[in-house]
Amino acid sequence: MCGVLYDSGEGDGVAILGSIEAVKKLKASDLQLRFCTNETQAAREKFVAKLQRLGFDILVSEVFSPAPAAVAVLRERGLRPHLLVYDGLLPEFDSVDKTNPNCVVIGDAAEKFTYQNLNDAFRVLTGLEKPVLFSLGQGKYYKETDGLKLDVGAYMKALEYACDLKAEVLMIGDDLVNDVGGAQNCGMKGVQVRTGKYRHLLVSYSLNGYDNAVFRSFCLDRMKADGKSMTGHHRLEMDVSEA
Repeated sequence: MCGVLYDSGEGDGVAILGSIEAVKKLKASDLQLRFCTNETQAAREKFVAKLQRLGFDILVSEVFSPAPAAVAVLRERGLRPHLLVYDGLLPEFDSVDKTNPNCVVIGDAAEKFTYQNLNDAFRVLTGLEKPVLFSLGQGKYYKETDGLKLDVGAYMKALEYACDLKAEVLMIGDDLVNDVGGAQNCGMKGVQVRTGKYRHLLVSYSLNGYDNAVFRSFCLDRMKADGKSMTGHHRLEMDVSEA
């Protein structure tokens, strides 16, 4: 959403000319509108509050972001993360056990990407028999009002190179073929939400041999995992409700 609806920078950043009006027109139409963001510097509530201060009529329930999907995967796999993320994102992981980490999760940590913090993550990974690295994005750079900034992808690649592993990156969407299938074809994990264009019959067909997650919605405040098999591959269905 940064670079599409607004430019980030000092304070809340600035809305891109015409973007507020465009969102109003879309919300006034018959379309079901959802916003997909790779924002990993703020929890969804604070991120949406910023958008609202900029003048956007957007609700938390309308925003899809990487951290809640990562939390769902951590819970399902019983993983305890070492977090290298921006302080504003930490509340998203409050419900996850972080003692004695057995994986590393990185996001756009900005000034938290110090040598010491990267080395701490490196030591966690190299100390594991089966190291697991999750990246909440893989962008090379992004734009703020004062210019371009290195994104999480550069630091993800550094840890991949140093630890001789590949990070796991998730694609989140409501389209089984173009979102989930496209991600699978690139070797990524696909996470489908049961909102938007989701259709149960389509999920009955296998795309590739990858594991996927299907979420009832993206309000991941409380969930109960129930793994079920499908023809050709497996999926994880999440029962999701508001807290």
